[in-house]
Amino acid sequence: MIVVSSDLIPGKHITRTLGMVKGNAVRARPIFRDIMAFVRTLVGGEIPEYTKMLAETREQALDRMMEEARSLGADAVVATRFVTAQTMSSAAELLVYGTAVKLEH
Repeated sequence: MIVVSSDLIPGKHITRTLGMVKGNAVRARPIFRDIMAFVRTLVGGEIPEYTKMLAETREQALDRMMEEARSLGADAVVATRFVTAQTMSSAAELLVYGTAVKLEH
């Protein structure tokens, strides 16, 4: 499945728009990660515990969006965007959405 942030895919012709597709995931921060993050804020730098958690959440949301696109018979998703929102003090949602399309083969 081709997934791009642009409206077009170079070298490909979009023959049909199937509609918006989305995927989301909500993750809570485990307390041990908060403790490690707090320690890291004292010395500065990247917080790898959160980086890894967000990367996993992003992949899960992308997988769910692509699954929805496949169920519509899509070959690709264009105009892909990511949105994050805090749902409570220790949890965040990551939403990805785009437009499912059919390509000329």
